[in-house]
Amino acid sequence: MHQAFARFTTALSAASDPQDPFAALHRLTAETVGARLFTVTTVEDNGRLARRSYTSHPVEYPVSGVKIVEPNRWTEVVLDGRKTFVANSLAEIATVFPDHELIGSLGLGSVVNMPVILRGEIGATLNLLDVEGYFTPERVAFITENLTLPTMAAQLLHDRLLAGTS
Repeated sequence: MHQAFARFTTALSAASDPQDPFAALHRLTAETVGARLFTVTTVEDNGRLARRSYTSHPVEYPVSGVKIVEPNRWTEVVLDGRKTFVANSLAEIATVFPDHELIGSLGLGSVVNMPVILRGEIGATLNLLDVEGYFTPERVAFITENLTLPTMAAQLLHDRLLAGTS
């Protein structure tokens, strides 16, 4: 596992395109915890707007323009509570995500959404999806304990490369 983090660090140091940091984070996540669907969503306007910044599934979940975030249990946990949201069944997912049918059609049935807090504000969410029941308490603990700092680094570097500075 140490080698996965070393490869991530090397990839970040070589990043030149705004997508490179997220691609490196995607590889790190795949090597350490796994996820069949991996996205990063930028949160804007105090959590009222969201923009998909990176995706492992560009056909089903393309990098997109801004969409309005509708308040629900997910926003209470992630945006208001600044905690990681976990749902381990498609029925649970359906209570908060209107695209639950698409999620199910991809064979997915569990989700983890981890807020990325930068400069005291939620700047993004790391979104991982896999089969039902995949995100056990042990996996969720691994994600929050080991992927928080790499996710923050990837988001900061993405923002810096997007702004055209290095």
